[in-house]
Amino acid sequence: MTCIRLALPNKGRIAQPVRELVEKSGIHLVGTGERKLVARTVDPEIEVLFARPADIPEYVANGAADVGITGHDMVMERGSEVEELLDLKMGGATLVAAVPEDSAVTGVAALDGKRVATEFPVITRAFFEKHGVSVTIVPVGGACEATPYLGIADAIVDLTSSGTTLKTNRLRVIAEVLRSSTGVIASKEALTEKREKVHEVLLALESVVRAKGQCYLMMNAQREALTAIEQVLPGLGGPTVMDVASKEGLVAVHAVVAEECVYQLINQLKQAGARDILVMPIERMIP
Repeated sequence: MTCIRLALPNKGRIAQPVRELVEKSGIHLVGTGERKLVARTVDPEIEVLFARPADIPEYVANGAADVGITGHDMVMERGSEVEELLDLKMGGATLVAAVPEDSAVTGVAALDGKRVATEFPVITRAFFEKHGVSVTIVPVGGACEATPYLGIADAIVDLTSSGTTLKTNRLRVIAEVLRSSTGVIASKEALTEKREKVHEVLLALESVVRAKGQCYLMMNAQREALTAIEQVLPGLGGPTVMDVASKEGLVAVHAVVAEECVYQLINQLKQAGARDILVMPIERMIP
């Protein structure tokens, strides 16, 4: 039996969305408690390790876990030797360089000789070295936005998703350092020695990501209305058409469509001749 350990974030903004994703994928957790570090799943070949997002890349790299879910920024900051396998399309954020609104600094070059506070010293150092700018890195563990006003730093490098926190703290972005989102990583050893099981987990997670924002439409229609209906439906690979056991000469039409399109589609489908329209959520979609 091939057993693998999956490392998940134990806290932070991505912890709950990641856990919900794992549950939807069918890897249900069993007997988890608030302080439990390792949990079983319904699959006896998979156990879960809860860890800080920043520690997950190194846990995967050194074999404490085979597969992990964490941010791309964490992988880059740790410099861990892992393979990034799948972007989960969640937890998107951008690491930016920012200065106080009243600062005379307008670009990266103007920070030469200045102090930069950040929770990402490795990424930050590499960024400024790439631009040939010499700065003093001031490592902080939190509240990075306050450091310029406390006289600790002249600028910051920090994560932002909407920019609201930066604006609230009267900070202005001068450069984009790194774009990040949450993804699945694995050790090179696991991809070699436990490849089949790793890809089983990957497929389960990917099926949930693919289904996000998609709906399943089912409807009946007269066969002569098919051309008009097919012109309306933007389904994946075209709709599926099946005969209906009916004396009315009906066919059943099924299609996967983007959820955001459903509102307008319903009316267009009715006008094209569809009836008995059902809209169903999709939990998983496997190519």
